[in-house]
Amino acid sequence: MYSHRSTPEACLPEAERETHADPILDREEKRAVHDSDSSHAATINANENASSPDAANGMPMPPEPEASRTKLQTSIIMVCLCASVFLAALDTTIVTTALPTISEYFHSSAGYTWIGSAYLLANSASIPSWGKLSDIWGRKPILLGACSVFFIGSTLAATSVNIGMLIAARAIQGIGGGGLLVLVNICISDLFSMRNRGQYFALVGMTWALASALGPVLGGVFTEKVSWRWCFYINLPITGTVTILLFFFLKLDSPRTPVWDGLKAVDWVGSLTVVGGTLMLLLGLELGGVSFSWGSPTVVCLIVFGVVVTGLFVLNEWKLAKYPVMPTRIFSNISNAAALGACFSHGFVFISASYYLPLYFQAVMGASPLLSGVYVLPYALALSFCSVATGIFIKKTGMYLPPIWFGFTIMTLGVGLFIDLPVTTNWAKVILFEIVLGIGVGPNFQAPLIALQSHVQPGDIATATATFGFVRTLSTAISVVIGSVVFQNQMKNHYTTLVGPLGAALANELSGGSAGASVGIVKQLPPAQKAVAQEAYYQSLRTMWIMYVAFAGLGLVISLFIGRHVLSKEHQVTKTGLAAEEEKRKLNQQKKVKDEEPVP
Repeated sequence: MYSHRSTPEACLPEAERETHADPILDREEKRAVHDSDSSHAATINANENASSPDAANGMPMPPEPEASRTKLQTSIIMVCLCASVFLAALDTTIVTTALPTISEYFHSSAGYTWIGSAYLLANSASIPSWGKLSDIWGRKPILLGACSVFFIGSTLAATSVNIGMLIAARAIQGIGGGGLLVLVNICISDLFSMRNRGQYFALVGMTWALASALGPVLGGVFTEKVSWRWCFYINLPITGTVTILLFFFLKLDSPRTPVWDGLKAVDWVGSLTVVGGTLMLLLGLELGGVSFSWGSPTVVCLIVFGVVVTGLFVLNEWKLAKYPVMPTRIFSNISNAAALGACFSHGFVFISASYYLPLYFQAVMGASPLLSGVYVLPYALALSFCSVATGIFIKKTGMYLPPIWFGFTIMTLGVGLFIDLPVTTNWAKVILFEIVLGIGVGPNFQAPLIALQSHVQPGDIATATATFGFVRTLSTAISVVIGSVVFQNQMKNHYTTLVGPLGAALANELSGGSAGASVGIVKQLPPAQKAVAQEAYYQSLRTMWIMYVAFAGLGLVISLFIGRHVLSKEHQVTKTGLAAEEEKRKLNQQKKVKDEEPVP
């Protein structure tokens, strides 16, 4: 068993590497031929210490990083990392049931959507930059910085005196939350070997799912029993405790990069263009069909300029950036592109149940906002169980492709079952369908990430992980918008069905862009009119689920292009800092030159 190394051999295609009959002997031959190239490697294989001069002289070598930690230390670190993800994911959904109360408190209906959107937009746009910052200054200081930003944003949100301050605070929260989500996965990648990290990624996936499901429930409890401000106050003691514990227990390589040197090395053009392009694109999608028509100059300009700026970002990363935020070499491997495509499809479908099942429970089943959040728990629990089971499977077998294929197959089946969700109360059927979808969604929280990491150079794991996180958050944001567009268009098509029994005024309220926000009206209608409205909601959601089945099936097809790779139990410690970045850049330049040399 041998591991993927940051040497010219590691840069070879997988099929070429697997032709070697004796990988250890072949590695030594490669090292003799390409000694100058190997000197530029940006990672250290802990097992190579056995061949060092100290070991030859009988001197004791330092233990491998995983072996140097006690179970208690590992447990404390993982509890802190999972708590960080829990808070970042919780703040995505905790305000959903509190929004009406917050809007009424500040007497601002205009800020209703921006309280949630500000967090999501800032979260998505900031993720790529966090990974590169951790490459320059190290994982630990940047993770602690993300905790601090999230703490500050939560404090400002909890003490907001007007709607503008709350929206700005939510944006600050989103920046910190984006850092927490991506840096937790990067730290796990640095702490554990490729074979072992699957079970820890699984815990993160389970935490994310539970937080997303519990968010509306906790938000409703805080709003009804205490105050909406506790949706943000709850973050303060947990974030503070996590920051202190990580400061003392998280032991990772942290280069003492001078601030000014680090700032000069940041890919500012790449960071600004990815943030600007993402914000404009998501804002256009967010405003389209709600605040402005899809053909309005505002929406068209935002989407067009978002695409243009994103194109400039790609050009900068490809040709101009010295230390790119998102190196294009990550996408040069078809397996990597397939893993990211699978990530997009998975995130696209995963969020659909969390976001639209509560709408189904409220509009069709007549549930309250609080209970609609509780009714999503079977989905979250099944998802969490399968996420953990997948991590254990990958650790035991070293195989990630079977869980990926199994997950997408069952996910396609599960979301397909949602097409047949009952229009009348049938809880056995609803819970069964939720469990099936949860079983399908669970495995692919971490398996595609492991597939991606196994096919990149060790020095690129942070940027690859950040790219993976960016694709996932982008897919969830786009999914909510596209799902809303399909649902709203279908409700608009039911206008003629609604206008007869309900009248023009109510039909206008329940059709088009206001359908989701007007779900409370359905409960107040007389039985005959309520049945007509519920049928319109049911049929519109049914069409939307068909669209999600198509995306789940597309993900299954894409996943077939993910390549197989042997997962090593050897732990590699990734160096960070400017010296490591420069070594990695030179190594990639040398590889590019060799790839361009004509074959004799």
